[in-house]
Amino acid sequence: MRILVSGIDEQLSELARGAVDVIHLADLRRRIERGVPLRVKAGFDPTAPDLHLGHTVLINKLRQFQQYGHDVIFLIGDFTGLIGDPTGKNATRPRLNPEQVAANARTYQAQIFKILDPQRTIVEFNSRWMGTMSAAGLIELAAKHTVARMLERDDFQKRYKSGQPIAVHEFLYPLVQGYDSVALRADVELGGTDQKFNLLVGRQLQESFGQEPQVVLTMPLLEGLDGVQKMSKSLGNTIAIDDAPAEMFGKLMSISDDLMWRYFELLSFRPLRELSELRSALAGGANPRDAKIELALEIVTRFHGAECAAEAQAHFAARFQRGAAPVDVQERVLSIDGACARVTSILKELRFVASTSEATRKIEEGAVRVDQQKIADPRHELAAGGTYVVSVGKRAIVKLHLQQR
Repeated sequence: MRILVSGIDEQLSELARGAVDVIHLADLRRRIERGVPLRVKAGFDPTAPDLHLGHTVLINKLRQFQQYGHDVIFLIGDFTGLIGDPTGKNATRPRLNPEQVAANARTYQAQIFKILDPQRTIVEFNSRWMGTMSAAGLIELAAKHTVARMLERDDFQKRYKSGQPIAVHEFLYPLVQGYDSVALRADVELGGTDQKFNLLVGRQLQESFGQEPQVVLTMPLLEGLDGVQKMSKSLGNTIAIDDAPAEMFGKLMSISDDLMWRYFELLSFRPLRELSELRSALAGGANPRDAKIELALEIVTRFHGAECAAEAQAHFAARFQRGAAPVDVQERVLSIDGACARVTSILKELRFVASTSEATRKIEEGAVRVDQQKIADPRHELAAGGTYVVSVGKRAIVKLHLQQR
């Protein structure tokens, strides 16, 4: 099968959209000009059971390649997941057991086809070739890289200089990830900016094995709802792709106007020319909320369908535009030290309760609501950067703008 190579400048512009590095753009152009579908790879270690919008930045880019006729490989690192990715870690990362890896991998497979075309997606597991590699083969692979090169990696270098231990198996991670590109004969590999070293190891190993080195394309790490730190479940600033439609819509509407453009660039499938027109409209006086509604509708539709997206929009309008929460409700701004804060602490700051124990009791009684949704867990947290309608009972209600100090 051959692919169309007309409009290659526009294709390259879309494929490089949002990217931090393309190594090298001229190589990507040359490969596309051959007219043969490229093998485009992105790897995901199944270290968590669910995906959030931050994960979808790479998956969206895979989809773009599919739209131009290329074949994508969604690689589940069930073998590398047993090692534990040391990237960005200042200590040895705990390894998952095979049962955890297998369970998380099944969840990933169920989620990715909300974005990718199943007909043009190859789902691979790197245990297929690494699980059968002999000890001699692993030693041969290790001989193709040096300790000096490994210590060029920023996180390894910092740990080595500070005297923190680096386990030998951690050096294997970049080698195994790099060998994945050899085993799959990848033309292009995608990864986050934190994966750049590993992706370049893939280029080096492909050359060592007599293959043409892959093009490396790195994407930024998406900021969470706070607009500051990367989207992370542990920070409580995520939008999970299995969030309920109304919750997903509300979270997207809560982001700042500046962050909205970041999300448009990395999460929207609208062409760049349309986004340019949208920016021009806002510069001419259009309401940013209208653009944010378009973004929220697109994202919710992708994961839940158009009908659910329309219902989520109506639910949002009922809460914030037609006065289900009073239009004259008092507005407050609270600053917190971290990326998120527990509702119990927020209720105390708002002086809705006198103590944490009283806040906990109100939650257990079902009297506390955030955006009209009853809060059942005293440990529930709200992310900085969001706007929420917080109420206790029928009389204590406030429109809260939560920000990070």
